[in-house]
Amino acid sequence: MIIQKKVLSVFSLAMINVIAVDSLRSLPISAEYGLSVIFFYLVATLVFFIPTALVAAELATGWPKTGGLYIWVREAFGTRWGFVTIWMQWVYNIVWYPTILSFIAGTFAYLMEPSLANSKVYLVSTIMACFWATTLANCFGMRVSSFFSSVGAILGTIVPMTLIILLGCIWWYRGMPLQITLSWHHAIPTVNSFTDLAFITALLFGLLGMEMSAVHAEEVKNPQRDYPKALLYSTTIIFFSLTFASLAIALVVPHDALSLVTGLIDAYQIFFNAFHIPWMTPVMAGAIILGGLCGVSAWVIGPTKGLLAASRDGSLPEQLTYTNRYGAPVVLLLIQGVIFTLLCLVFILMPTINSGYWILSASTSQLAMIVYLFMFAAVVKLRYSKPKTERAFKIPGGRFGVWLVALAGFASSFFAIVIGFYPPTGIEVRSLWGYEAFLVGSLLVFMLAPLVLYRKAGVTKVAQTKT
Repeated sequence: MIIQKKVLSVFSLAMINVIAVDSLRSLPISAEYGLSVIFFYLVATLVFFIPTALVAAELATGWPKTGGLYIWVREAFGTRWGFVTIWMQWVYNIVWYPTILSFIAGTFAYLMEPSLANSKVYLVSTIMACFWATTLANCFGMRVSSFFSSVGAILGTIVPMTLIILLGCIWWYRGMPLQITLSWHHAIPTVNSFTDLAFITALLFGLLGMEMSAVHAEEVKNPQRDYPKALLYSTTIIFFSLTFASLAIALVVPHDALSLVTGLIDAYQIFFNAFHIPWMTPVMAGAIILGGLCGVSAWVIGPTKGLLAASRDGSLPEQLTYTNRYGAPVVLLLIQGVIFTLLCLVFILMPTINSGYWILSASTSQLAMIVYLFMFAAVVKLRYSKPKTERAFKIPGGRFGVWLVALAGFASSFFAIVIGFYPPTGIEVRSLWGYEAFLVGSLLVFMLAPLVLYRKAGVTKVAQTKT
């Protein structure tokens, strides 16, 4: 009896894309742009989001092996740069953990004492406790089940995002006071300096994730025909959900009072108090916390195991690849925890929680964009070096289409890295020199580290071979 392989419908693939990309954490940041967030999200979708999806789909269906980005870059540029890419993916997640956990901690404060959201001591102690507890759990092989993760994604992301959009629509329909002006004139941004564009770095980071879902492209009956449809549907949903959720926050939270950490729950509190249902604020806070913790639990071990997979090619010294009896890469998890702890000091050293949150967000985005530079370069290289490799989905337009898509993605990623060096207007930094030194130092240290480790692993391997 022949069992027919299960395939995904266009709708199912579109929903996978939506769950992989939609995020609550970036909403307060994008809300900083007010009505012009529509313009910025539209441009970002055209020059970065869609190119990412198209490139990832071609690479995922051409090299559908476990390893994702590592495999794609390794096939294009060799093991060294494949390792650098997977290392950077691991690193940018470490820098991301303090921001998502501070978002959770700020939301959790509303369940106890809202004023705690402005306390650096509370924030740092809470995020460190959450992270190290999750790390310890993963050392014992404890993982969140797929069911729990799915429930967390629905209750902690989709429901809160849908609800904030609905509340914003009701607020506008009833003619209640607005904190932004709704006019075509304000929809087109006025840019006087690079600092007015600084939030674009984090905005692009909020659109990451399509390369994860692209591995499912080959499970569609006709990828060349159906994947673009799924891309169209998911892109439309993601664009409107992120845009209107950001606008809902901007409608009710005064710009000068908008916190990058608690902006979302602040908006909920305003909505629920105005509609005489204040008891809903802690309910939504609980849902957001659940969704955030589900995401952190999954990501704490995920990228680390991806880095461990790269070590099978001899890219890491053996001392770093030790796993315990539960199969957990404890050395890498501990190194990850140490780096995370040092990064948390940023919240103490920066003048405000907002500025600490932003500099970590900017660093995360810059490190992530380097990963995407490699991915966009890889798709062009592989079209020339391995043209005969069968791909269930290929970017339309032949080599011209590949170059056009890859250049758009490469240019937008590079622009995001450059613009990240400019602190946004309204974000207080003690010293512009110190701000930029932190970002440059992070890029140099995290880029040089994998090259040093790769060289050390190679030297060790040669010595063992001679022995």
